[in-house]
Amino acid sequence: MASKWLKGLGALAVLGMVGGAAFLIVTAPDRQDPSVWANLGEPDLENGRRIFFAGGCSSCHAAAKSEGEARLVLSGGAPLQSPFGTFHAPNISSSPTAGIGAWTLGEFGDALTRGVGRDGEHLYPSFPYNSYGRMAPKDVNDLFGFLKTLPASEAVAPAHELPFPFDIRLLLGGWKFLYFNEQPRVTIAAAADTVKRGQYLVEGPGHCGECHTPRDALGGFQSGKWLAGGPNPEGEGQIPNITPGSKSIGSWSQGDIVSYLETGFTPEFDSVGGSMVEVQKNMAELPAEDREAIAAYLKAIPAVK
Repeated sequence: MASKWLKGLGALAVLGMVGGAAFLIVTAPDRQDPSVWANLGEPDLENGRRIFFAGGCSSCHAAAKSEGEARLVLSGGAPLQSPFGTFHAPNISSSPTAGIGAWTLGEFGDALTRGVGRDGEHLYPSFPYNSYGRMAPKDVNDLFGFLKTLPASEAVAPAHELPFPFDIRLLLGGWKFLYFNEQPRVTIAAAADTVKRGQYLVEGPGHCGECHTPRDALGGFQSGKWLAGGPNPEGEGQIPNITPGSKSIGSWSQGDIVSYLETGFTPEFDSVGGSMVEVQKNMAELPAEDREAIAAYLKAIPAVK
């Protein structure tokens, strides 16, 4: 009897080891093929600046409440509170020691589009690579080139403050297996070029869904509720629904949305507030056609009540 019990225990141990090995293989950090970052040429710095503001880089990576030129010093920003702990955005300035000045395009691109760190580690999805993964390699190259023109800072951000088990990076491979993808968030039939551009900006560099889409218990987007709003992932308050079915902007015209992104004023002459203040500042830096594309996309997506 004891012999059978020991054999059964041994079989379970073997199965556990096989299962663990399979998990590590399936969920290992997955870099882009190096060819993705090859032969992209000299970066277009003007387009890099455009992507910088579309991506809201300064909102997380510049010091809190920065204004003017200080928004271009990417020394690390305010702590990001979440149900999983507190995240600290790192220094991504041009410093070769404290920032990303010594990184290669491949290392930067893999972090941005695959959530893989310079040393091959999984990055936490507080860095929105689940959206940035849709970015075109040219835009990544242009953005990287622009970042290298910005001031260096030697500041070192604190480490993330995460309780067990969220401090185990290996588990992030499982999170990516469940949630990471590079497919369109919604399907829009016969979309015009303007709407397609808006979809790229909103679902990719703009990462609007990171705040405006409700999440499940593991922090992944809830299916069928793209941009439907929900509890503020940083704590207090509610993030609004921005689909055509919303009570907040559902009645706004496309022109109303464009004006709001440019000026910060609603059709009712209220002003932008909360975390959207920083987003609106970034949107105001974009060319008019990008704001128009974002608005066209928001009017074309499926309504969620």
